[in-house]
Amino acid sequence: MRILHIISSGGMYGAEAVILNLSRTLNEQGHTSLLGIFANSSNPNLQLHERALAEDIESHLIPCNGQVDRTVPATIRALAATTRADLIHAHGYKADVYVYFAMRKTGIPLVSTCHTWYDDNLLLWLYGVIDRRILRRYQAVIAVSDEVRDRLLDAGVPPDRVHFVRNGIDLRPFTNAVPSLRHLAVPGSLLIGWVGRLTHDKGPDLFVRAIAQLLPEFPDARYILVGEGPYRPQVQRLITDFALDDDVHLLGQRQDMPAVYASCDLMVSSSRQEGLPMAILEGMASSLPWVAPSVGAIPLAIHDGQNGILIPPENVDVLANSMARMMRDSEERGRTGAAAHRLTKSEFSAERMSEDYLGVYTCVANQARAYGVAR
Repeated sequence: MRILHIISSGGMYGAEAVILNLSRTLNEQGHTSLLGIFANSSNPNLQLHERALAEDIESHLIPCNGQVDRTVPATIRALAATTRADLIHAHGYKADVYVYFAMRKTGIPLVSTCHTWYDDNLLLWLYGVIDRRILRRYQAVIAVSDEVRDRLLDAGVPPDRVHFVRNGIDLRPFTNAVPSLRHLAVPGSLLIGWVGRLTHDKGPDLFVRAIAQLLPEFPDARYILVGEGPYRPQVQRLITDFALDDDVHLLGQRQDMPAVYASCDLMVSSSRQEGLPMAILEGMASSLPWVAPSVGAIPLAIHDGQNGILIPPENVDVLANSMARMMRDSEERGRTGAAAHRLTKSEFSAERMSEDYLGVYTCVANQARAYGVAR
């Protein structure tokens, strides 16, 4: 089967990691998974395109000028034709909308993965509403969490078209990775990591506030935030206001994530809203314990007391206390980190994820053939 993934990428984040992991595994299994990536005039974000090409995954750029570019649907149709795609798999609201208008009369089945929607402002909320209306017309829509599935159903997407697929990762890059950031930590002290887009929903501000509470007990600990986003100025302002400039490092996006995880002693998520973050699975694959909120599909991966600590969202005091518990106890960190690695290997592998996606692809392709609309 030939699957064409379409995405307007904001950088190397969760959706991009899913596409790479899925494409890598499908190609190894004898299928053809290839990419079409928006080259947005205002903010191209071509890291996924470059990463795909570096891994010998076929990738094409789709020029897009401004928020609405009437040439894009024709470009997508031409790309689907030249790549002989059997199925189009869209990721994100922009890809969902353009792919639908490009392919709606071609008979090629359409699949979308809804990683989550960010309602940071009125415009993003409106995009989410439009996206969910468009998705009613897709042959299959993948939800990565119960919350995403519920929002799809509430928006009127037919229940028989909504499928649940857990994210999965390729564990190989995270095995025996060499640390790259230990120089940021005081010798013998702890380095605590946070990975994600710097947005309100991801809660980096809550992480910084928790660090401020921990400073008296752990004066030598150091903390890193990896990722970019519109919330960066607010996060930097908080760091300065709490006099944490020597303790907290905003590292932006990194291309060496296995080495980043290998540098850390503990990972923290402080999200207000989530699907199933790839960062959680990557940290688990790196044998790291987590302190994370009980939102979205995180409880599918983090089992309280076994491979980390689950906490209620938006509670800085509980977040700080849970981090302190892990930071005090190296034995608990080792035990829970080992359990995290075992769980990732058994339940969140890229192979398992690709099998689930192939099941959806095969189903919609068979339905298209049965109705006589597939090529």
